[in-house]
Amino acid sequence: MSVAVTGGTGFIGSHVVKKLVEQGRPVAVATDFAHLGMENLTGLGIRDADVEVRKADLTDYRQARTALSGVEVVFHLAAVVGSLKYLHGTETAELTTLQRNLAIDANLFRICLEEGVKKLVYASSCAVYPMDRQYSHGAVFREDDFNATNPDGGYGWSKLLGELQLGWTKNIGIGIARIFNAYGENEPLEEVRAHAIGDLTRKVVLSTQPELKVRGDGTQSRDFLYITDCADALLRVEEKASSPPLIVNIGSGRPTGIGTIAEKLVALSGKDIRLTYDLSQPTGPVSRTADMTKARQVLGWQPEVSLDDGLRQTYQWVKSRLGR
Repeated sequence: MSVAVTGGTGFIGSHVVKKLVEQGRPVAVATDFAHLGMENLTGLGIRDADVEVRKADLTDYRQARTALSGVEVVFHLAAVVGSLKYLHGTETAELTTLQRNLAIDANLFRICLEEGVKKLVYASSCAVYPMDRQYSHGAVFREDDFNATNPDGGYGWSKLLGELQLGWTKNIGIGIARIFNAYGENEPLEEVRAHAIGDLTRKVVLSTQPELKVRGDGTQSRDFLYITDCADALLRVEEKASSPPLIVNIGSGRPTGIGTIAEKLVALSGKDIRLTYDLSQPTGPVSRTADMTKARQVLGWQPEVSLDDGLRQTYQWVKSRLGR
């Protein structure tokens, strides 16, 4: 079946496109090129002839409809994403993230219904889970963990409202993937948009000083998943998409402290760097880890790339990307 991938030149989207191309499926990449062009795709060995690029501002209904015309499956990965500061640094950032993501989702969901799309895979997030539980160590989240609605700011609200809309959508097989912390090749490295591993890897690669500051006390933990495993999981979600929607966590099921990540990256660098910890900087949630029971049982999937192997591949890619 013909497939469209929104945000298909982005971090996760580019890897999903690669998997689809490898399967020999016709792929349309819907993107506004706001941050990235074809560099991420060509870096993965994808040629111009392998995909049809449809440039569109997905907040514009007409452009979005043209971008999705004639496809049977949609992987909807386009969204405003970024660092803690970028998404949550100000009230304006919270509002802008919420409004832009809602506008994109509203257009995409409407068009999928109008165009008779058969399957829709929606990239949701662990940010939908209640924040009050994320400020204690050892927090593990199951798909039904919603005793209270308290998502992570404007971004979390946008994803939760996206899920709510899809719950009312009929006649389409829907898979909702609550992605935890993906990392690896093609993740953004700009300081304003980089996530934890991308940001730390960039800092270690570029470091010429004997000391490197890490945000927080190093004990805050995340559920890290290498990007190829994430892309594999999303294709499994497509297979199992249903009505009412399938909702499933996509993560590793293993918490890892930020301090541990920093230590592993310094070891990979071979540099003599002493880590210090900056308690004055906001760190976001203390802990959030995926309960992976449903993913194993329903998708028949579990990650294959170990953290050490994933970090090694990421470190080498960042070095190459930065010309080091």
